[in-house]
Amino acid sequence: MKSLRKIKHNEVMEVGARVWVPVSIAETRVSRRFDCIPSGTLHPNADEIDYLRRLVKYKDYAILVLNKPPKLPVKGSLPVHNSMDALAAAALSYDYDEGPKLVHRLDRESSGLLLLGRTKESISHLHWLFNDINPAKSSCKAWNDACDAKFQRFWALVIGTPKENEGLIRSPLSKILLDDGKTERVILAQNVGLEPSQEAVTEYRVLGPMINGCSWVELRPLTSRKHQLRVHCAEALGTPIVGDYKYGWFVHRKWKQMPRVDIEPRTGKPYKLRRPEGLDVQKGSVLSKVPLLHLHCRELVLPNIAKFLPLLSNNAETLSPGLSGKPDLLRFVASMPKHMKISWNLMSSYLV
Repeated sequence: MKSLRKIKHNEVMEVGARVWVPVSIAETRVSRRFDCIPSGTLHPNADEIDYLRRLVKYKDYAILVLNKPPKLPVKGSLPVHNSMDALAAAALSYDYDEGPKLVHRLDRESSGLLLLGRTKESISHLHWLFNDINPAKSSCKAWNDACDAKFQRFWALVIGTPKENEGLIRSPLSKILLDDGKTERVILAQNVGLEPSQEAVTEYRVLGPMINGCSWVELRPLTSRKHQLRVHCAEALGTPIVGDYKYGWFVHRKWKQMPRVDIEPRTGKPYKLRRPEGLDVQKGSVLSKVPLLHLHCRELVLPNIAKFLPLLSNNAETLSPGLSGKPDLLRFVASMPKHMKISWNLMSSYLV
């Protein structure tokens, strides 16, 4: 038998030649599910699978909740292949034959809590739960009460500060196509009847004083529209989210950013003496020349699907004794991504 050797980049394969590539045990476990990944998607290796599973905050037989990092698309489409739905099929199926499915979305640039359903029944009920149209009520009062308590809460850093410290934004949204014929943009509906609009409602609350031209705000969407929070912040409040160049480009051009100082990576406090290595931890934060989007789904409250699913499936009026002791609601809180933590810690240090 010939000894193995490394193939050169310019080497031409011959008929009958064999190539050996390392395949980890973790990769072989998910190989049978590669058929459900869109063509062109890179198959995650063992380290990537481990990374994706570290994002998972909660898992039961019905749902899976993870903390999505920024810049990872949720839904794949040409030319996007490595998206959360495709990667979940390969890495987050665990002991199921199929991977979990999306029931709502987050923007590619945003981060935070993302919910996926693990069974056909849970996916169906979660789609019902996230439907903006008021669906028919169930015969189970506990389920209806739990559904009414469902909410998402986002934290965002905006340029400027809203005129009121809290309020309710009721501004319908419309989608338009730009002159290039390809780019879609969401705008506030002008109520002139020229384009269809969708109702969009957002609660907001200012979390603190304006520091260096920026304010932290809490956003709670009561409807689920594409780019709803970004458009409401930029156009309804006049305070675009830091890093949102699509809806806040002109404000970013005039924005006077914080002075570029060195900060301590763990606390976010400025160094007393300037050190070159401090520049590495500024990437994407308010100290960066090009900050990343500062929008994060921090909190999610939803009905405990695993508790109610047997009742809903059997059309029963009462829960079985084994399920009655479980909580009606599940609450999750996700930490902010690194660039937002730096901005938060740095701005908090100015209050001390």
